[in-house]
Amino acid sequence: MTKRYSIAAIPGDGIGKEVVPAGLAVLAAAAKRAGTFALNVTDYPWGSDFYRATGRMMPEDGLASLRRHDAILFGAVGDPDLPDDLTLWGLRLAICQGFDQYANIRPIRLFPGIASPLAGADAEALDWVIVRENSEGEYAGHGGRAHRGLPEEVATETSIFTRVGVTRIMRVAFRLAESRPRKHLIIVTKSNAQRHGMVLWDEIAAEVAKEFPAVRTERVLVDAMAARMVLKPRSIDTVVATNLHADILSDLAGALAGGLGLAPTANLNPERAAPSMFEPIHGSAFDIMGKGIANPVGTFWSGAMMLEHLGEPAAATMITDAIARVTAKGLLTADLGGKATTREVTEAVIAAIEGRNI
Repeated sequence: MTKRYSIAAIPGDGIGKEVVPAGLAVLAAAAKRAGTFALNVTDYPWGSDFYRATGRMMPEDGLASLRRHDAILFGAVGDPDLPDDLTLWGLRLAICQGFDQYANIRPIRLFPGIASPLAGADAEALDWVIVRENSEGEYAGHGGRAHRGLPEEVATETSIFTRVGVTRIMRVAFRLAESRPRKHLIIVTKSNAQRHGMVLWDEIAAEVAKEFPAVRTERVLVDAMAARMVLKPRSIDTVVATNLHADILSDLAGALAGGLGLAPTANLNPERAAPSMFEPIHGSAFDIMGKGIANPVGTFWSGAMMLEHLGEPAAATMITDAIARVTAKGLLTADLGGKATTREVTEAVIAAIEGRNI
């Protein structure tokens, strides 16, 4: 019997409206080739245009609508004419926090035909996974403003680290590291300067490490980690870091692997108490919106992660193998130094999934 998965598609803003349809086309091709499952997709036109029309980034009952689905494919959020905090907190973070998608997983790999800015880097050097705490830390949203507009105006932004939050993300990271051949986890910290929350982070990491004796661990300061990613990429496998630290480090990692247009994200609720959300990390990129040159690969890879999460690993591999075939042929968008359009890359990946010549 054919399994059916219900997918919510939220293109959002900017090039999200271009790469999400491309991603859905690739997912449909993989489902057809697999022949064992089907995707029922519901589109949600939420984002900055929806805000202009309604005063909200998504409806008041938006989470209730999304909860009915098995997974969410998200494009991007952000509009140059609207405050970034309004758009981000009104849609993407509202979904992540509303569904307790506390584990953000960002794999990094160097696809064939892609040149890394790192001299001598190859696929072996750039094969990492960054695990980002996705529910608290520096992005907890705790703080405020006082005396606005006056000389004594003050703004506070409080990082929140809880024993529950740190423990659960550490267990996700250790399990992931344990499942990989090298069984090596780097715990990123800044406890030399942030002596409360980050010290708790370190202490809990050491406690959880006892549950995973097969995993070799290192504790590395975040600034040293940034340097290590550039200078010693082969020494890295699995990384766990706070909300802010992993956000920054994963953008650096994406750039080292060729560009942010390639990089995917999974926002997971590991207990599956709510749907998880999958998205490329490149943002809304209004400067290229509507030109037909947006790189859809990050969305394709995010879709593959979604299929793996849903229990369709063979179809997920179909997509990543197809991406590799297309990049190896040199069919690249402008951000990677090529001349291919979004449509041309999409059609080539679909052809590769179907077993046709590219």
